[in-house]
Amino acid sequence: MEKQPVINAYHHDMPLMIGYFIFSIILNSFGNALTVSLNLGSALWTAAAVNIAHATLIPLSFVLVLEGIFAIIVNLVLVGKISPRRVAGYLIFMFSFAYLVGLLSREFVLLGIGNLPLTIRVVLDCVGIICIATAISIYQRVNLILHPCDDMMQIIRFKFFRGNPVVAQLASFFIPIAAIIITVISNRQIFAVNVGTVFSLLFQGYFVGVADRRVLPSLKHRKLDI
Repeated sequence: MEKQPVINAYHHDMPLMIGYFIFSIILNSFGNALTVSLNLGSALWTAAAVNIAHATLIPLSFVLVLEGIFAIIVNLVLVGKISPRRVAGYLIFMFSFAYLVGLLSREFVLLGIGNLPLTIRVVLDCVGIICIATAISIYQRVNLILHPCDDMMQIIRFKFFRGNPVVAQLASFFIPIAAIIITVISNRQIFAVNVGTVFSLLFQGYFVGVADRRVLPSLKHRKLDI
């Protein structure tokens, strides 16, 4: 009897994985742009980039790229090896993400979203953080390419904290918190840090875990390299 060819499930699912990835990067960019334009507190890495941008007068999109390059170096140290494929994925994600956040945040500002009543803006800011957490959960599980800041959280999560997203997220936030403190001391002003930043600090890891279980639950973490 002729043997049937073995189908590689990962490659068979590739179009679906790409679709999930595209959706997640758009969702992440949307959430970050929403929080930036509301100025009621962004996710920690974005808030750090906003404060650095104001302190140095460097465009936000460029600061996001520099922040990503720093995270790449940290990640390579954590995994203990240089992976050209991993670095290439980081760069593709970073430039796409930075462009989309810059574009969408400008559009939100032009729409006058910052003029909405305070209660609505607080709710929208928290929704933005939840969108970010959901997007992180999806593209971490797809694991085609990742933003280096989110891969840092994933490396820490599975290498040091037995898959706990809450503790890993808090640990990965140490760097942006330090950057915010330094820029505030230098510039004597603070931006993008407010209710949403506290919400992100306390609950972003929790919502990543919730999304792992509730959003596309059949999608599991794959091809982890920590």
